[in-house]
Amino acid sequence: MLMLAGLAGGPGWSAPALAEAEVAAAAGKVPTYTMSPVGWIRKTDGKTFIVIDKRYQPALLGVDKLSSLWVLYWFDRNDSPAERAILQVHPRGDPDRPIRGVFATRSPFRPNLIAVSNVNVLSVRDNIIEIDAIDAFADTPVLDLKP
Repeated sequence: MLMLAGLAGGPGWSAPALAEAEVAAAAGKVPTYTMSPVGWIRKTDGKTFIVIDKRYQPALLGVDKLSSLWVLYWFDRNDSPAERAILQVHPRGDPDRPIRGVFATRSPFRPNLIAVSNVNVLSVRDNIIEIDAIDAFADTPVLDLKP
């Protein structure tokens, strides 16, 4: 906590908010946040798509002008308390590589299962973005897109 307290005066940190977080943590209360997918990864006939929920289609205005996107998605197939508790791994699952903390790797095992990939935009039609490829399974939930 000393390191966090030292950051309290820095940009983006307020002492009251930090103090509230420390009190909550000491009481064993951790804030939770709710996210809902904005779309889904779909793969068919050798092509990969991001299908955005129709209610978010207006947010796609201008995506057709982009050459690439950052896709934030959820590693939903690793979502269990046991897998979220894995904090150290051998990079790429290779036991010959020294063990590292998950924050120093691209491991899909993480406390919060957020993944990010940069993809090339091939086309946009209605609520469907065709992309070149993504390191995600079909039917993976998409959390957000960023240019």
